[in-house]
Amino acid sequence: MRMVSVLLAAGALACSANPPPRWQEGGAPLVISPARWDRPDDDSIQIHADGKVTEDGSLLFVIDRAGRVVDKDYEPLAIVLPDGHVGGPDNTLLGRIGHANAAPPGSAAAWLAVMPNGQVVRYDEEGDRHDAGVWYGCEGPQKRTCTLVSHVLWVQDYVRRSRGGVSVGVGVMMTP
Repeated sequence: MRMVSVLLAAGALACSANPPPRWQEGGAPLVISPARWDRPDDDSIQIHADGKVTEDGSLLFVIDRAGRVVDKDYEPLAIVLPDGHVGGPDNTLLGRIGHANAAPPGSAAAWLAVMPNGQVVRYDEEGDRHDAGVWYGCEGPQKRTCTLVSHVLWVQDYVRRSRGGVSVGVGVMMTP
């Protein structure tokens, strides 16, 4: 069931016919200030004061203080709702975030946590912990923004990996 939810999320991230729910009024308030995520074996991710999120100088997406996320073409990508759910285009659930943790679509178990020292921990499907780098500048209320950025990047990455040889369309795909 989790794979079906993620494939539905993939369709929502691929083409946005309708913006996420509450798009006009905004979602949960976010604090946005400069921060950096140093990731092992990857380029660092930067959050800029204007909400732009970049990797190695390239714009990935933009967040605003009303919990909205737009892609690099400024098309609606996601919104954090006041209850922590992350909504995507066409009313697709993209998971849930708290102040310092996030769960993927279709799961109540966290797949990431941002620890008090900024360390990012990724949890695999068996619950094992893996080092995913360190956020700098993510203290206090900014931590939820950093958690959202990590979550959106992982949802996008998961969707990209899920597409390998799989097409999204009408129907249900079952995986072993």
